[in-house]
Amino acid sequence: MTLVILAAGMGSRYGGMKQVDPMGPNGEFIIDYSCFDAIRSGFDKIVFVIKRENLEVFRETVGCRVEPYADVKYVFQDINDIPAGFAVPEGRVKPWGTAHALLAARDVVTDNFATINADDFYGRDAFEVISEKLKAADPEKIPMNLFMAGYRLSNTLTENGTVSRGICRMTDDGKLIDITERTKIRPDGGDAEYLEGDIWYKLSGDSAASMNFFGLTPKIFGFAEKEFERFLGNMKDPMKDEFYLPAAVSAAMNAGLATVEVCRTDAKWYGVTYADDKPKVKESIAHLISDGIYSEKLWESQK
Repeated sequence: MTLVILAAGMGSRYGGMKQVDPMGPNGEFIIDYSCFDAIRSGFDKIVFVIKRENLEVFRETVGCRVEPYADVKYVFQDINDIPAGFAVPEGRVKPWGTAHALLAARDVVTDNFATINADDFYGRDAFEVISEKLKAADPEKIPMNLFMAGYRLSNTLTENGTVSRGICRMTDDGKLIDITERTKIRPDGGDAEYLEGDIWYKLSGDSAASMNFFGLTPKIFGFAEKEFERFLGNMKDPMKDEFYLPAAVSAAMNAGLATVEVCRTDAKWYGVTYADDKPKVKESIAHLISDGIYSEKLWESQK
């Protein structure tokens, strides 16, 4: 199985790859823990989607640690990678989004795979849950059997401000119906609340939240290519519109070409949404190390 890591935005968000913040005691980044958990859960191939100009420094800071333990490939998200008959709008510099980033891997991924963001900490349980589903999924089947890690909303929030989350609505047997993007969500005891207009509305802390962790089959690439053409032909703002992975998955589902099973996980998600989140993330990783989940020297324990 393959893990596709969407990392083309890392240089932009962190002011250059060399400034990626270490979170572990020996300079480990969040992405190190994701790769480690994935390998332990049965993923033997890892594809990094990056900017071409970041290849050398990415290999030096991340790739060299992973390459001894998995078949690693690097592919590049390029704004000029668009279908014949279309042109990049004059003045557009913004990337095309996460679904377009995924398409950068279409020539190297031939088996069932998962996709994650590079700078989110997803937790080992989520990798194990998605791994088991992908092992049993038929890669040739249409409608596609797709999967999404569904986090408890309360496990994805920060005390340092509001966040945006995709809140999932599901059938009784766990099939995804739709994802509603809620902005300005904050903790409310063990639950949550979100702001709409001037009113705060309650949300259950047990609500299933999407954190862009999908289990997919290779048939998704052909559909995503066609959906990207539709996206390009219907942009409202050619300078800013983006082709997002959740939107592409939802479009496949709505077209009757996929079912999406929400795989609930008790894993705790961590991310550095705010500068004040960093000490909490480092503290949480330290606790996981003291609990024996990870070794203090992460990659040495993989030898």
